[in-house]
Amino acid sequence: MSHVTYRIVEHDGGWAYKVGDTFSETFASHDAARAAAVAASREQRVADQTAWIEFENTDGEWVTERADGHDRPDTEVQG
Repeated sequence: MSHVTYRIVEHDGGWAYKVGDTFSETFASHDAARAAAVAASREQRVADQTAWIEFENTDGEWVTERADGHDRPDTEVQG
């Protein structure tokens, strides 16, 4: 099982949560950013249907792969 950490950080004149190198939208307060991160982390743990997904990788290439809807990560919120 993979592990995903949501970190609450100052960003763009406010607060955001960050996963890896990706920032969420900016929130006016730390508490608002934390609440959004908690909600997002809970949603990420919910099992879904297995499906084919398509995304663009860091090289700008489009990739199609099968996503197992039951293989959900362990998540946490820090900050």
